[in-house]
Amino acid sequence: MAASASFSPHLRSRPPREASGQPLAPAQLGSEWTSNEATCDPTADSGDSARRRRREGEHHRAPPRLEGSLTTEKRQTRASPQQQRRRKRNWEPGAPPLKSSGCLACWSASYPARSPTCGMLRSAVAALAPSGLPGRPLLLTALSLSPGKRLSSRGPAGQSEQRRGPAKPRFPPLRIPEEAETTRLVAEKARAPPPLRRFIACPDLARAVASSLQSGRGSEGPETVVLECEPGPGVLTRTLLNAGAHVIALESNKSFVPDLESLKEKADGQLEVVHCDFFRLDPMGIGSLKPPFMYSERLFENLGILTVPWTADVPLKVIGIVPQRKERNLIWKLLYALYERSSIYKYGRTELNLFVSEKEYKTLVAKPGETRIYQALSVLWQTACDIQLLRMEPWPSFLTNSKNGGLSIPKSVLLQNDHLCLIRLTPRKNLFTDSLTTSNSRIFVVMVKQCLAKSKTKLIDKLNLWSSQGGKELLRQLEIPENITTGSLYPEQYKSLFEIMEQTNEFDQSWLYDEDSLEDSRGINF
Repeated sequence: MAASASFSPHLRSRPPREASGQPLAPAQLGSEWTSNEATCDPTADSGDSARRRRREGEHHRAPPRLEGSLTTEKRQTRASPQQQRRRKRNWEPGAPPLKSSGCLACWSASYPARSPTCGMLRSAVAALAPSGLPGRPLLLTALSLSPGKRLSSRGPAGQSEQRRGPAKPRFPPLRIPEEAETTRLVAEKARAPPPLRRFIACPDLARAVASSLQSGRGSEGPETVVLECEPGPGVLTRTLLNAGAHVIALESNKSFVPDLESLKEKADGQLEVVHCDFFRLDPMGIGSLKPPFMYSERLFENLGILTVPWTADVPLKVIGIVPQRKERNLIWKLLYALYERSSIYKYGRTELNLFVSEKEYKTLVAKPGETRIYQALSVLWQTACDIQLLRMEPWPSFLTNSKNGGLSIPKSVLLQNDHLCLIRLTPRKNLFTDSLTTSNSRIFVVMVKQCLAKSKTKLIDKLNLWSSQGGKELLRQLEIPENITTGSLYPEQYKSLFEIMEQTNEFDQSWLYDEDSLEDSRGINF
């Protein structure tokens, strides 16, 4: 009975029987039946003769049983495609991995070329076992994926779900410089008098940013172009190229351009380099401009970027760090371009992925009732875009070009400002309607600015200034209380209010221009 105790629990094949049908005693069994490590005779045949000998009581090793929620007790035969699909459907997610115990598996591993059932078992295992299961790699090592295919990822329940990844680059992976090397390069090329700039120098941060760009809605299309603002030493540029992105690098500092041009030669057509300052696109005035100043129309024409309908997918993704100097004015400038569908928004719903200060991010996503930070900028951006926070990074994570190597963190009294926030601003497909168009959108912007100049002002008082009788009726149509303040109105309510006002002849638009004394940052030159 000692021999019986060493019998493997994974070996569930039926032992031979006597001619009378009774099982043989353990002592009558060969060592082959008492050890799971034994190998079988490679010359043994299979099929009907083997089954006949087993019925007659001859000593022969039975085929193994594959353990799991899907099992087979017969010798594996080549399954038809329909059977393979049926077996795969019957596999229960979360079941223990398939294990192969016994002679047939051992034989196939030891004598793969001589095993008559090696190919059949490989096909059966490939059909039964989902990819990526842990356990013994027996026989699965012979399976391979065709070039260009990505491994399927496994969901929380164990299901296999195919994911469409970015296109693989057509060139060898580009070397990502270490942070110390990038620091020396910035010290050589960007220490002159230009304004303060921040750079991504850490390779880990660059990989995290690249991963954030590839995630989310509308971000999986391989045809989407990434426009990188101020790449500097090009750490993020190389990371994006290695991930398979098509990158357009806009660099304002001429000292960095030669290195980016040399990188372009290695990128096999996936990189374009332009001496241009993205945040100074489309300055006011008419006349010829010299780089890095440029009109967006000329830039996009030279790059071959075409206009797409507003309701189409995102045609262009912008990634960059908003300069600390006049950060608020730059955000206003982009906002005006969005509502007028000019500049970069002339070509479609351009997606902005920008690092902004934490205090500006909190202003953009502020809610009604937060009187100190709920501003016109909050209402207008939330009306126009889906705002998504991708990640928050402490200020020390970025390299600066300051002479003393300081962080130059801007001070903030009202709000916490310990991070740079990477946010995604995706324009809404339904932003423009019959009542809110590119022609009258500036009136909507001015109206919101006037309402939120003092957030504790009653909305009815503002409406009565613009119409002697229509204020109460407007509020009644929108089911808004008459005592509501301008700082308690949601962005969608402001949009609905304006659309109804546009349909009413009692409201004269001249009141907006007469009272508008707020700063207009559409065409600010920096």
